[in-house]
Amino acid sequence: MRIPKINSIHYGGIWIAVSLLIGAVVPLILWLVFRKLFIVPVIIGAVILAVFIVVFCIEMRQDNSKVPYYEKNLKNEIKFDPETQYAVIRSSICTGEKVAGFKNKKDGHFTEVMVIRTPDDERRFKSIYGLENVRTEY
Repeated sequence: MRIPKINSIHYGGIWIAVSLLIGAVVPLILWLVFRKLFIVPVIIGAVILAVFIVVFCIEMRQDNSKVPYYEKNLKNEIKFDPETQYAVIRSSICTGEKVAGFKNKKDGHFTEVMVIRTPDDERRFKSIYGLENVRTEY
């Protein structure tokens, strides 16, 4: 089980919405009803928002120039069995687009793993799966 990061698409908006709700909307409603400023919800909302920003910045700093999200668990999500598959890079004759993946030795089924845009992408593909060389098919 993986715990999602706070800076993922699904959770960042929730944290911001909760902090704004507690820190801005609730105090505004209380002020409109009682004509008195309640500072506690403002402080709680500000603390939630500040914690979110700090954690978000830490996670973004940790992620910079490291392995992209989609590659972190790539080896676990897309399995490679050298006895039934071989590594191949499919290259389009028309567009030149390259896709790395695995081809089944028996039926020829191709499992796409990642797009190859640069030689560095190919090196990463090889290092993720521990491959020495990869065939190129057109």
